[in-house]
Amino acid sequence: MDVKKDILWRVYLGFILMAIVGTCILGKAVYIQQVQGSYWRGMSDSLHQRIISLDAERGTIYSEDGSMLSTSIPQFDIYIDFMAEGLRDKNGKRFKENIDSLSICLANLFHDRSSAEYKYLLQTGYREKDRYFLLRKKMSFKEYQQMRNFPLVRLGRNKSGFIPDKRIIRLNPYKMLAYRTIGLLRDSNKVGLELTYDKYLQGTAGKRLVRFIAGGASVPVDDYEVEAENGKDVITTLDVNIQDVTENALMKMMVKNKAEHGCAIVMEVNTGKIKAIANLGHEKDSLYWEDYNYAITPTEPGSTFKLATMLSLLEDRKINLNTNVDLNGGKWQIYKRTVYDAEEHGLYNVSVKQAFEHSSNVAMAKLSVQHYSNNPNQFVNHIKKLGLDTLTGIDLKGEIKPSIYKPGSKRWSNTTLPWMAFGYNLTVSPLQMLTLYNAVANQGRMMRPYLVNEIREDGRPLQQFQPTILKDSICSKSTLHQLQECLEGVVLEGTGKALKSNNYRIAGKTGTALVANGNRGYDDKIYQSTFVGYFPAENPQYTIIVTIKNKAHAANYFGASVAGPVFKEISDQIYLLKVNQNHNTVNAFPTNDSSWYSYAGYTKDIKKITDQLGVSIAATEAKGNYSRIYRQDGNNVLSSQQISMKKMPILLGMGLKDAVYLCENLGLKVIIKGKGKVTTQTIPAGQNITKGQTVNIQLN
Repeated sequence: MDVKKDILWRVYLGFILMAIVGTCILGKAVYIQQVQGSYWRGMSDSLHQRIISLDAERGTIYSEDGSMLSTSIPQFDIYIDFMAEGLRDKNGKRFKENIDSLSICLANLFHDRSSAEYKYLLQTGYREKDRYFLLRKKMSFKEYQQMRNFPLVRLGRNKSGFIPDKRIIRLNPYKMLAYRTIGLLRDSNKVGLELTYDKYLQGTAGKRLVRFIAGGASVPVDDYEVEAENGKDVITTLDVNIQDVTENALMKMMVKNKAEHGCAIVMEVNTGKIKAIANLGHEKDSLYWEDYNYAITPTEPGSTFKLATMLSLLEDRKINLNTNVDLNGGKWQIYKRTVYDAEEHGLYNVSVKQAFEHSSNVAMAKLSVQHYSNNPNQFVNHIKKLGLDTLTGIDLKGEIKPSIYKPGSKRWSNTTLPWMAFGYNLTVSPLQMLTLYNAVANQGRMMRPYLVNEIREDGRPLQQFQPTILKDSICSKSTLHQLQECLEGVVLEGTGKALKSNNYRIAGKTGTALVANGNRGYDDKIYQSTFVGYFPAENPQYTIIVTIKNKAHAANYFGASVAGPVFKEISDQIYLLKVNQNHNTVNAFPTNDSSWYSYAGYTKDIKKITDQLGVSIAATEAKGNYSRIYRQDGNNVLSSQQISMKKMPILLGMGLKDAVYLCENLGLKVIIKGKGKVTTQTIPAGQNITKGQTVNIQLN
């Protein structure tokens, strides 16, 4: 056999086989590309593109006067696609021409790097051909608006490669103010109004098509996006000024007494609107924070519950205010247990009214046993009629149901009734006690407490909420008048005498309850201090409750000395702000002489203005930074205004800029109403001030 032919045959066979295989591969490639191309491209897109959900912009929560309490703001993460066509076009000419000016603008905007460092950063990203280069995280909307006008960026996304990734974050402009009531919004963790009205606030999510690139990052695809439908706005009943006053007053006492936690609520008498609700708990770092809604959490109310006991006895005509009761000096034994009055008084035979005014536990226990021991259901039924065994129905999720023992149940014993009469062996929330006292202030009409006035969409009312009457009358007129007389007597003659005001009348009740500490029981001597009442007593407009749980073995724990001062500070401020705005303020402009005037401000500014206007000054005593110019005996007088860091200055006649600058330098918080010059101030001039105190100023 010819060896040469054999070798050639083998070579030709191998060549033919390779040609056939190559032809098949080429044919298959053409088939995939031309025939199946659209199918495989679609498969590729489906693997690298995805429709994601776009969160709607959440609605804003407002106070009654229009202040934002919780709102959504946009925040941006800025990326750069350094492989964008417009950026790479003509060998990167556009990038090179703009990098210097862009670096300078970025350095001036963020102040975290020099322009040289920004230039190096951008050049590195460009050189490495980074498709999703992170330039900045958590950029504010204001910063983003400025950056959009920077060199290169203003050319648009395709030419600059800049990719903004927008996110919506939740912001509480007033920080801790009513924080727990407004609610938290952290992922799925919502409480308060954020939870209760979530269906209105959340809106409808949108959709966006994104392309996933290296590293798992996603880039939006411009040609597909369904816009989200923004949430509705919620207008609350809260008043920012009253809320601020309430929280500051509560905070001061909490810090002073090193208390565990506390709450304070302000309710509008006629409507049931909650104007302020503060909840402060003790944190590990010794600070206080709105950590839990104590206002809607039941506890043993103590002596404030005696109002319900008095109502039952008076309504059933078991007693009248002049009925005699023996207090046994403040100590009485029944069923081998002893009832003690919280404060030593040494009283014996007194009237029921006096017993109530001195908050006698002995009196309430004796009267309940005497008149209801044979039929305890009669007493318990009164509690039920007052709604103290059910939820108030406030529009706030999380309200906890009270606990009232029932006669005949396993928990009922011989001592249950007498102890219930002075606020033990049952639990009700501070809000429930407030609702009861508010009904007495409201001539017997019990209102449902509520926090939201209306829901708005694009500024238009979508749903409005009106005051709701829970009970037209909680008792007879005769009983009501006697209860009102007793509550006023507490402040005039009883345990609440320290709250007496020369400017308006207060009616209310002190409460000092010994509370259990878990498994340790009552051994730690932890007391809950409460004061609840309304004002002005002759024409009630606001009802307030203050409840503070003190530390173990606290030296100061009585309701009158712990909760009472908080109530008084809140009521004083509300009286000045809302009830009688002209009370205890100084008029800057007398009405009997229209030619008289008084203006104040920075000394140099006043002199500059008088010089330019050619105003002649008869007398000048202006040596300090602030002065006052006024008319006296037909002459213009300029005198210096001394400023003390410890006393409130005279703001009257000042412009807004000077008044705010001066107060903030003194460490005061300023709340402003109106425009023009200052006409009234809630902290009288010359009064001692403390850092963080709030002053309300009215402009004309």
